[in-house]
Amino acid sequence: MTSETIILGIDPGTTIMGFGLIKVKGKSMEFLQLNELQLKKYSDHYLKLKLIFERTIELIDTYKPDEIAIEAPFFGKNVQSMLKLGRAQGVAMAAGLSREIPITEYSPKKIKMAITGNGNASKEQVAKMLQNLLHLKELPKNLDSTDGLAAAVCHFYNAGQVTAGKSYTGWSAFIKQNENRVKK
Repeated sequence: MTSETIILGIDPGTTIMGFGLIKVKGKSMEFLQLNELQLKKYSDHYLKLKLIFERTIELIDTYKPDEIAIEAPFFGKNVQSMLKLGRAQGVAMAAGLSREIPITEYSPKKIKMAITGNGNASKEQVAKMLQNLLHLKELPKNLDSTDGLAAAVCHFYNAGQVTAGKSYTGWSAFIKQNENRVKK
């Protein structure tokens, strides 16, 4: 990382996309922003994906992050939910890749472990720890935004570690690492 780095953390979702931003100076981090994109009122899945893409581009253009950390979908029993979540993540990743920002994925367990030391920590435990680490005055009502912030903080803690997660620096890197998923 350079002397000053901005990290955008994203918790993708088709109901709520949480996000948070931190600024890293040397070995310390500073809170910039956390919020969420509410998508509940929209019934059209494709419109939700468009809004996720547009909001991610807007965040990139506003804050100029150097890196993006994104929470990888967890594997649940509902295949339709997984598919929708994967699409939401893919759209957020595409927005970052379109601006050539390096992206690293982290599993929910890895993020929780980095923040609390416990891979099975609750959303509330993660949020409280972030509140202490970043000196947040209050926590948001919904904790999706703190999940996005947690991805950014996890990335800060894992900076420079090759085994941090799956990283993509652009479309060519993504394609190279996912040749089995690309039709020729």
